[in-house]
Amino acid sequence: MARKDHASETPATQLLRKNGIAFTEHLYDYVEHGGTTESARQLGVDEHHVVKTLVMEDETAAPLIVLMHGDRQVSTKNLARQIGAKKVAPCKPEVAQRHSGFLVGGTSPFGTRKAMPVYVEAGILELPGIYINGGRRGYLVGISPGVLTSLLGARPVQCAGAE
Repeated sequence: MARKDHASETPATQLLRKNGIAFTEHLYDYVEHGGTTESARQLGVDEHHVVKTLVMEDETAAPLIVLMHGDRQVSTKNLARQIGAKKVAPCKPEVAQRHSGFLVGGTSPFGTRKAMPVYVEAGILELPGIYINGGRRGYLVGISPGVLTSLLGARPVQCAGAE
């Protein structure tokens, strides 16, 4: 079957269009546990420019979103210190899905079911362009990183650890 070059609307793309945000669409064959390494390989882009959307929670189980370079891990200790939390940990997949409204592997920071604070690794904002999930597995959107702060109010943090 021939691959489409356009994905159907998602809550993420609806939000981007409603706010007049320019974006490009990038479809790839989703691979379970392939992560940003697989999407970057299939799309022929630098994994450092592919941004993962991680739903985490603080010690009170309050959800938050962390946007991180695809080739880096989040230092939860550094993140907690910078946001004034006692601790931060990843949500269980079913909890993340309940907060975001997206399947894990297809989580976008745009159009989430629940409003959550968004934190972005500061280096992402220095890139000329990024690829981030468009709200479905196997679907990234290319946007200017400035959209993360202008549309989502994302707060820059420095919490990247080596992959």
